[in-house]
Amino acid sequence: MNLLGLLNVSGSALEAERIRAEVVAANMANANTTRTASGGPYLRKEVVFASDAPDGNSFAAQMMSQGPAPGSMADANFGALPDATSDEMGGMDVPDTGASAVAAGFGSGMAQPEVGGVRVAAVVTDKNAVLKRYDPTNPDADKQGYVSYPDINPITEMVDLMSATRSYGLNTSAVEATKTMISDSIDILKA
Repeated sequence: MNLLGLLNVSGSALEAERIRAEVVAANMANANTTRTASGGPYLRKEVVFASDAPDGNSFAAQMMSQGPAPGSMADANFGALPDATSDEMGGMDVPDTGASAVAAGFGSGMAQPEVGGVRVAAVVTDKNAVLKRYDPTNPDADKQGYVSYPDINPITEMVDLMSATRSYGLNTSAVEATKTMISDSIDILKA
């Protein structure tokens, strides 16, 4: 993935978390709404995220296609020091793990996988999120005197809002770090 791809991934996460925060804010604002345009009480909404990666290009699929990492337990040369020569090891015979060939492939010409970000797949409504409270004086009360209120827990909504805010902030930091890397790369090219 190139640096602009990183910006796309972080940008998609920023958009998704913004929508999540808006939905949570709407839930909190309508916690006592007993009548909506559709006639019933407000129903709690939740955001469902989905990967925006092309099919077969998820993180797990990319990791599985790479094979074992040099020096890992699954590697046949486990325990060997990558790129060490016999001179550097005091004359010991060290097997070549191929790490230098792998590292050379990451530089130029190697196909970079397309990695997708995140998207909002749906905003779902919780149809069972209704509480009945006895209040016969309320104009929205039924014949038995019960009023249907949204089943919205302010604590749950605040935790969701804090999570969305934190995720948004982390993705903003990732965008800033990427911008710094791009700027530093341009400075290196100028030199």
